[in-house]
Amino acid sequence: MDSLPHPVLGDPFTDAFAYAVHLHSRQARKGTAIPYMTHLMTVCSLVLEDGGDENQAVAALLHDGPEDQGGQAVLDEIQRRFGDEVAGLVGGLTDTLKDLKPKWRPRKKAYLARLE
Repeated sequence: MDSLPHPVLGDPFTDAFAYAVHLHSRQARKGTAIPYMTHLMTVCSLVLEDGGDENQAVAALLHDGPEDQGGQAVLDEIQRRFGDEVAGLVGGLTDTLKDLKPKWRPRKKAYLARLE
């Protein structure tokens, strides 16, 4: 199989996948035994299939990291490892950075208001 001279997905994508596995390795989809990574892989696939670039794919893999696995410290680590663009995308997709999340409905209402 011939390799592309400029791979669409490079080391940042591979690193993001490994970091997402690290962050979510003990997490399952709510009410199931399905590994949480399946959600992140699905979102990433949708981004890539719709023409997203590598940074957008990386952000898709990491989009729940700060919200579910460590708040601002995780977002800061994402910025350090993957840059400002990815951190900006992830931050924009994060509905809370608090360790104790507010209840779902008020949290989502506040998130939607922030997007307007």
